[in-house]
Amino acid sequence: MVNNVVRYGIVGVGNMGTGHLHTLLSGKITGAQLHAVCDVSEARRETLKKEHPDLHVYDSASSLFQSGTVDAVIIATPHYDHPDEAIEAFQAGLHVLVEKPAGVYISQVERMNRAAEATDRKFGIVYNQRMNPLYKKLKELVESGELGEIRRTNWIITNWYRSQAYYDSGTWRATWAGEGGGVLINQCPHQLDLWQWTIGMMPSRMRAFCQFGKHRDIEVENDVTAYVEYPNGATGVFITSTSDAPGTNRLEVCGDRGKVVIEDGNLTFWRLRETETEFNARNKQLFGQPECWTISIPVDGTNPEHAGILQNFTDAVLHDAPLVAPGEEGIRGLTISNAMHLSTWLDDWVEFPLNAALHEAELRKRIAGSKFKPEKADAQAQPADLSGTY
Repeated sequence: MVNNVVRYGIVGVGNMGTGHLHTLLSGKITGAQLHAVCDVSEARRETLKKEHPDLHVYDSASSLFQSGTVDAVIIATPHYDHPDEAIEAFQAGLHVLVEKPAGVYISQVERMNRAAEATDRKFGIVYNQRMNPLYKKLKELVESGELGEIRRTNWIITNWYRSQAYYDSGTWRATWAGEGGGVLINQCPHQLDLWQWTIGMMPSRMRAFCQFGKHRDIEVENDVTAYVEYPNGATGVFITSTSDAPGTNRLEVCGDRGKVVIEDGNLTFWRLRETETEFNARNKQLFGQPECWTISIPVDGTNPEHAGILQNFTDAVLHDAPLVAPGEEGIRGLTISNAMHLSTWLDDWVEFPLNAALHEAELRKRIAGSKFKPEKADAQAQPADLSGTY
């Protein structure tokens, strides 16, 4: 660092890389400056040089990592590339902030996590929805015991409508070889992370039903229903789709002290005066029910989104502030999506910890038959855009 400022580099200047570029150049992030970028597209590099003559522009991640011009990098390249580039950045002595998802399959993310553990550099992931005050408040209610023991979770997240035109816009889109999956790996990483982060539990087993190319000419999943069981006996359902119109985004978390619902930007808590367990033990009325209060929970502030994650990561590098989204935690949501794929492919239950080798073997079968043809892809529509295509 120079003058107590983190010098950033961006690897991959597609949708999300461009977003991070504008955020850093806006001056909104205290203690951060953008110094360098890299991209495989020559046309994009030439545009960057013209529009931002003060930036160092490189044609590869390796050249940026070895340049000495940056202290930290933001990796915003295709999903498959995240782990290898993060590992190389750590080896170059850099702090790393990686876009979601952490990777495509567990073993590559485990290698990335081990590389992070072997260094004293900061490692974060762009789970910007952890900055959302709605989900922060839910996590607070769970951790404080206000909601009691978790009994059930339900998330319907189907407001991801994507037409065939969207899928036809790039040869890498919705392919096993180009993207590594569909709605679970592209649109839903934030929700899969929040699902486990807010309640503080990973599932113990799962049965999932992914439908591939439902109402769309694609090879990957775009409609998913999954049922999970948790170590404490609680259950959960996760439903997502990219062809529902209009879609829904509703999260319910039920505990033995009531129920929380997050929908339409609101958080509502149906709070029981006593726990359901206590009521049930003393109740003698045939149709008796616990007394329940409906409370609209206020949340503080708005969601700072990506700028919030960038500020938090910068503060971690400069002042050792706790990371809101440690990079090592990216494996959790990815494990859930891998489990949904594997359960469907095997047509059976899968247990946690997940059999990562079996998932990878099944994934490679699908990669081998993928329609992705990188040599025919438009240079301007290469998967450098992929991290930003929600």
